[in-house]
Amino acid sequence: MSGDRESGDFESTVEPRRAPYDARHALPLLVDAHRATTRIVRVAYPFLAEGGLGADGTYIGSDVFSGGSFVYDPWVLYQSKVITNPNLLLAGVIGSGKSSTAKAFITRSIALGHRAYVPCDPKGEWTPVAEAIGGAAIQLGPGLPTRLNPLDAGTRPAAVQPDEWNKIVWSRRRALLGTLAESTLGRPMTAVEHTSLDLALETATTHPAPTIPDVVTALFDPDDDRAHRGGLRRSTLVDDGREVAHAIRRLVHGDLSGMFDGPSTTEFDATLPMVTLDSSRIGSGGNDHALRLALACASSWMEAAVADPSGGQRFIVYDEGWRVMRDPALLRRMQEQWKLSRAWGVSNVLIIHRLSDLAAVGDLGSEARALAEGLLADCSTRIMLRQEPDQLARTATLLGLTDVEIATIGKLPKGRALWRLPDRSFVVQLVRHAREVELFDTDARM
Repeated sequence: MSGDRESGDFESTVEPRRAPYDARHALPLLVDAHRATTRIVRVAYPFLAEGGLGADGTYIGSDVFSGGSFVYDPWVLYQSKVITNPNLLLAGVIGSGKSSTAKAFITRSIALGHRAYVPCDPKGEWTPVAEAIGGAAIQLGPGLPTRLNPLDAGTRPAAVQPDEWNKIVWSRRRALLGTLAESTLGRPMTAVEHTSLDLALETATTHPAPTIPDVVTALFDPDDDRAHRGGLRRSTLVDDGREVAHAIRRLVHGDLSGMFDGPSTTEFDATLPMVTLDSSRIGSGGNDHALRLALACASSWMEAAVADPSGGQRFIVYDEGWRVMRDPALLRRMQEQWKLSRAWGVSNVLIIHRLSDLAAVGDLGSEARALAEGLLADCSTRIMLRQEPDQLARTATLLGLTDVEIATIGKLPKGRALWRLPDRSFVVQLVRHAREVELFDTDARM
């Protein structure tokens, strides 16, 4: 109808009536009908109609697609068989919110009764976090007064008998010395070198509290009686262990002297909510080899408390993991710890920048590459923050991501991550308190 414009009336137009829908004239559906279970459909169409992981765990933030809260606890999910192990991989490029995600998750979990150990903190970023929550930060580096004896026996758990404990301590000490030697030599030890190191450790353990210098002395100057009992000549034993002696000597008279070459000047307090080894003085110059040796020593020093089954549920955080994964000897120790995570009640958290860091560990088919990819396979939970476009194909191959998931991690904003579990995935936006923003800030010097 039409009104008088001058009188201020409006004009309107009446739409013609449409014919009613007639199914007989509809175009045929060109896609065959398909029926599938929800388990299959949720892989093809992730993030839709997801019920979440429940409310028992640490609050992380909001589920982007459901709008609900997202909580996570590796031990709870392991008990409910959602995941097959409690280990986590966290990857994200610089500026993606990787550090804040890790620190928020760990510190909030401590409020639920868990504890956290950081055996190697190359940038010192965990020191203020540990101190803020009542933990301890042990600073290591040239010229600092702190010294750790990596051969410390530690405190015997009440459930472990003395004879069994002696075997455990021996095994831990021997494994550490082998790691230090092979890491410095850059090759596996020979059979005769293993024998020399075994006898040197036997000699050193005649002292109540053996140290690295005791082992080095025993390698350069073997015990005559012990050599004869092993059917060896002392001169032969000296020659066989010479290279190993010089390799381990680095911790006594080399660039790591003063840190691991005597009795400990501090104790590992397993009752604290967080203990971190601040190795920023060691790694600041880009000396990754020294950093790896320090990690091996610090891990062994912590291991007595970590291996106690009654010690509760603990996180072990490997920050800047790419810097310590280029050593087959150290990777073997880490793999053993990954395999024992369920027995020890430990969740290992490996933090890297991108999945291609694994490719830098070693050539395809090499032992180091296989060990590094084995660590990845033993992480049931993969937390992926934004990845650069040239990394997406590699990430998809290693993690078995769907096209939808790989497209998602290529455009995630800061603080948002894809949480990938064996059969489920979530896009989660980290929610932080103002105090956390201040405490976790890694751009303070910019």
